[in-house]
Amino acid sequence: MNLAELHTNQEAVIVKIKGHGAFRKRIIEMGFVKGKKVKVVKNAPLKDPIEYKILDYMVSLRRSEAALVEVVSEEEAKKMASIPFEGTITDEVLRESAMERRKTINVALVGNPNCGKTTLFNYVSGSQEHVGNYSGVTIDAKEGTFKHKGYTFNIVDLPGTYSLSAYSPEEIFVRRHIIERTPDIIINVIDASNLERNLLLTTQLIDMDVKVIAALNMYDELKKKGDTFNHQKLGNMLGINFVPTVSSKRQGIHELFTKAIRIYEDMSVNQRRVSINYGPVLETAIAKLQKEVFPDFDLPKDISPRYIALKMLEEDEVFCANLLQNGELPRLEAKNQSIIKKVETDLGDDCETLITDAKYGFIAGALKQTYKESPKIRIRKSEIVDTLITHKLFGFPIFFFFMWLMFQSTFTLGQYPMDLIENGVEALMGLMDNILTAGPFKDLLINGIISGMGGVIVFLPNILILFFFISFMEDTGYMARAAFIMDKLMHKMGLHGKSFIPLIMGFGCNVPAIMATRTIEDKNNRLITMLINPLMSCSARLPVYILFIGAFFPQHSGTILFGMYGLGILLAILMARLFRKFLFKDKDIPFVMELPPYRMPTLRTTLRHMWNKGAQYIKKVGGIIMVASIIIWFLQSFPKNIEYTQNYDNNIHALQTQQEQLKSATNEEADQAGLKDDLQRQIDALKASKYTEQQKASYIGRLGHFIEPAIRPLGFDWKMGISILSGVAAKEVVVSTMAVIYHRPGNTVEEDENGLIGNLQTSTDSQGKPSFTPLVALSFLIFVLVYFPCIGVIATIRRESGSWKWAVFTIFYTTGLAWLLSFIVYQTGSLIF
Repeated sequence: MNLAELHTNQEAVIVKIKGHGAFRKRIIEMGFVKGKKVKVVKNAPLKDPIEYKILDYMVSLRRSEAALVEVVSEEEAKKMASIPFEGTITDEVLRESAMERRKTINVALVGNPNCGKTTLFNYVSGSQEHVGNYSGVTIDAKEGTFKHKGYTFNIVDLPGTYSLSAYSPEEIFVRRHIIERTPDIIINVIDASNLERNLLLTTQLIDMDVKVIAALNMYDELKKKGDTFNHQKLGNMLGINFVPTVSSKRQGIHELFTKAIRIYEDMSVNQRRVSINYGPVLETAIAKLQKEVFPDFDLPKDISPRYIALKMLEEDEVFCANLLQNGELPRLEAKNQSIIKKVETDLGDDCETLITDAKYGFIAGALKQTYKESPKIRIRKSEIVDTLITHKLFGFPIFFFFMWLMFQSTFTLGQYPMDLIENGVEALMGLMDNILTAGPFKDLLINGIISGMGGVIVFLPNILILFFFISFMEDTGYMARAAFIMDKLMHKMGLHGKSFIPLIMGFGCNVPAIMATRTIEDKNNRLITMLINPLMSCSARLPVYILFIGAFFPQHSGTILFGMYGLGILLAILMARLFRKFLFKDKDIPFVMELPPYRMPTLRTTLRHMWNKGAQYIKKVGGIIMVASIIIWFLQSFPKNIEYTQNYDNNIHALQTQQEQLKSATNEEADQAGLKDDLQRQIDALKASKYTEQQKASYIGRLGHFIEPAIRPLGFDWKMGISILSGVAAKEVVVSTMAVIYHRPGNTVEEDENGLIGNLQTSTDSQGKPSFTPLVALSFLIFVLVYFPCIGVIATIRRESGSWKWAVFTIFYTTGLAWLLSFIVYQTGSLIF
């Protein structure tokens, strides 16, 4: 709790002081230091200010100032104590509780995209966040804990950002987190192989007057190049500690957090407050704002006055809009404008450019004294590889080859474990069939849960292989090159290459891919990318693709699978062009994206990422898919009181009696009559007719026949319609629904040996014609590719766009487009074939 939350006569011990500059110095000089006891004497009539007793004398603080002093009260100390207390707690126990609370350190990881923050976070927190070798992997703040030398670190991994201006959503998010959450320590993760660019963010953190320690990450790459860097000397210049680290190899991490403890406890001799000199004209303007203008206004005490002055001079509208809440901002801005006008007149440029140039000048001067490149001329391996990978002639063929190889491998390599799992599911169904007595529970377990979930879990190997390839391309840095070579094509369609990364991420899951659009600065580009992302084939659609391709296109499996993903990309580009032309103002957006160096990912990291996605898939199977399978089974199995067109049970029993009589006859008589096979065909036909009537009269049959007229022009029957409806929850449910609907309860496991694929191949309509043909299967695949995204995607679009309008629009446009494309494919194919 903080000091402002204490009641009259309540006592507490100070844990830490927040705030900056003159305020922090003044309040510490008044005795508000860690470990000191403070008591609330009284509140003013209007509850502000508050009078406190500390060091035997009275001090008055405003409530906003008192809120910056973190304390431990007696009540909190009692809760923290290992033994129960009755009555008044001693001062010693109160101080011990304060010191224990002080051993919790709040840390924020801040750094450029692709500098290794998430790798560091994963190691210290034990988390398994996705790590990729391109910008924008961390799209939200991730939290974890780490214990080191008796201290508990609450660590937040913030999105990668190049600066703390208001150019992009990540920059605003990171800056707001630092200001509002006031972490005790900022760990500035720096890519040691690109110091000049990374240190710009460091200078902005210095301006904010926060406690910073710099992790020189990927330091092994700097040494491998033969460069020399005196990081201790640079640390003395900047007043912060630099610690070389290699997060991927877990080197330097413990030293980093040991120094973080020393800085937190104010024990580091190298840590000091440094102000970057912006030149006499700008420094005069900063001083004038701080000394002559700011005292007339009630500005926030938790932000450095110097930083406020810099943001005022830069005319940062987002920052300044929240400075004053009492309507005095226009008066402050008026005074600020007169100072800005003088600076710009004297120096002949706008203040924002002048400040940025001064920062880069400061960085260049510091590095000139501390950093020396290797005199040996080296050609970077990345440059050699890029001559081929991003070549204007070879770039596209190589990219499409990698995509085809990924999908071909997903299908062919996954077939062997897929067959093993399928055999295991069939064996489990056979075991349950033998040991359970007939009844509704047996039917639910075998034909509902095991059949539905087994129909989906069988595709787990394919999911794992797909994610292995995607993770490998992301970690090596090739994914950023894919965005680069696609930029020109996408630019003609109304987007730029940076939108390509969220689209490729959509191959895994559309939800995080839509969240990744936060890295796109332009609002229109961000919205368009959100709207077309559901057209990318997420891993949830992969089981549907593999099922139908395996059943109807086994000879061209890899090519068809590649074609489905390619069609999604093509549709996304075409829709982006239409959206740009009709929904959003067309304007030229420059393409600025980092091309990180190629890195060979560790097998451990790639496999972990692959398994995390597989675990999510299994979790979904055990959750939403199991529930959906039970619901589908119930709707298919009830009601029980169906009026059949004939007494099927009696007729089947009569035919079976004749079969028994034939068995007792001589073989010659039976063969001569030729009745055995004929009787079995009649029995099978009666069973099929009964099952068809039962399905038609069931709840799911009634619903399916209601929607059938709308999907019949696409070549779909009511069973396919129900499968499509169930896929609204999650696309894997399409397969589990089909596993339930197309499973024939009368069949044994041995009779159903071909599984769901066999059932689809042999399924017939009421007239005895095949329900599926290759043309119908292709029409169905295209519909599944395009139509209604899952509920999670719709919710994410609503959250990221800030409006239900675009979420609802996505539902209607994707479903309408799916119907149109499937109609064209089926009707045109029917005319030709």
